[in-house]
Amino acid sequence: MPRHLPGLLLLLWPLLLLLLPPPAAPGPQARPGFRRLGTRGPGGSPGRRSALAAPTGAPYAGVGGAGICKSRPLDLVFIIDSSRSVRPLEFTKVKTFVSRIIDTLDIGAADTRVAVVNYASTVKTEFHLGTHSDKQSLKRAVARITPLSTGTMSGLAIQTAMDEAFTVEAGARGPTSNIPKVAIIVTDGRPQDQVNEVAARARATGIELYAVGVDRADMESLKLMASEPLDEHVFYVETYGVIEKLSSRFQKTFCAPDPCMLGTHQCQHVCVSDGEGKHHCECSQGYSLNADKKTCSAIDKCALNTHGCEHICVNDRAGSYHCECYEGYTLNEDRKTCSAQDQCALGTHGCQHVCVNDRAGSYHCECYEGYTLNEDKKTCSVRNKCALGSHGCQHICVNDGATSYHCDCYNGYTLNEDKKTCSAIEEARRLISTEDACACEATLAFQDKVSSYLQRLNTKHILSGSFSASA
Repeated sequence: MPRHLPGLLLLLWPLLLLLLPPPAAPGPQARPGFRRLGTRGPGGSPGRRSALAAPTGAPYAGVGGAGICKSRPLDLVFIIDSSRSVRPLEFTKVKTFVSRIIDTLDIGAADTRVAVVNYASTVKTEFHLGTHSDKQSLKRAVARITPLSTGTMSGLAIQTAMDEAFTVEAGARGPTSNIPKVAIIVTDGRPQDQVNEVAARARATGIELYAVGVDRADMESLKLMASEPLDEHVFYVETYGVIEKLSSRFQKTFCAPDPCMLGTHQCQHVCVSDGEGKHHCECSQGYSLNADKKTCSAIDKCALNTHGCEHICVNDRAGSYHCECYEGYTLNEDRKTCSAQDQCALGTHGCQHVCVNDRAGSYHCECYEGYTLNEDKKTCSVRNKCALGSHGCQHICVNDGATSYHCDCYNGYTLNEDKKTCSAIEEARRLISTEDACACEATLAFQDKVSSYLQRLNTKHILSGSFSASA
């Protein structure tokens, strides 16, 4: 035999394992309480579908599918066996399986956090839940993991996960967060320590345990480690070559149907996904959610006092509003504030004589001199200026029937040139003193002048008496 043949066989051995048929000896296929992948049911029909898939009737996007399902936020710890029985190529398959599951999750500080515990006869926490917050850095960290190569201390690995990985200090979220704590343990052998009690303690603290067995894995040990119900938490594959197919099963396990994407939410306006298949409804701006938590009603924005209108806020039907101004004001370009109008300039004031603008954006009417404003506050009537006492006549004020007047004097007085004051009559005395009373011509002239003057005075007296009677 050539010397290089054993080495060649070692290189091809993993490929040969993939091509060889499964052993015919009684295996885990006949045992209840676990799932088997890579086998066919009676008559060549596919094996049972996992009960952890999306609920009946709910669509599933598949690996890399478009957003019908959104993964639940989890604190997820992978516990992977890297003992001597796991060959290097097989360990690479395990890391690919872990990376495929990471690909199906929503990774982030507020979403799913991932840690990895690597074990053989010793245990090593490769990275904690709070170490990586994005898929790419997580997958690079997984790719760098190397096998430990000896022993299978599964119980110690679970205890280490509880003590080091699922702690708040390591990035796990506290009990008040209601974030599920999940561990997936992958092994191909029989544990070399006791797993029953430590797994029970882990489950009692709220950790949900999934057990994945490969090839020579001991099924009884898998069932001792896994959470109930076992048919939803125990999986088996015959070789590491098909373990990657389990990633889609776990995506369905951690997937919650998104009602907002399905269109079954019944929200009138906006549907908001909350994860884990939950959602809530919200309303468009200007609307508030009704008591049924689905329909929306327009908000009375004017009642909120946040409208900013200087004068008047008017609600519109669409849940919005607009501003208006008091009478005598116009709305400014900012559509909020108001400026006083010049109503007198508009020509709509109705004043008979004079329109006067007021500061408040209104106006009032006034009348020309000699007129008074009527009760309608618009029209004007002639005033009696003589009655006002502001005429300035020394003796008598005589109204002329319009807005004017003239002055007159009492008997024995005559009106001066200023048309206001009066002077006593001195003409008779002057005539007596200057004329010769014995002269015939002088006497006749005197009589004519006196008669004429008396007649004029008599006429004034009559007019004055008539004015007094009318007043």
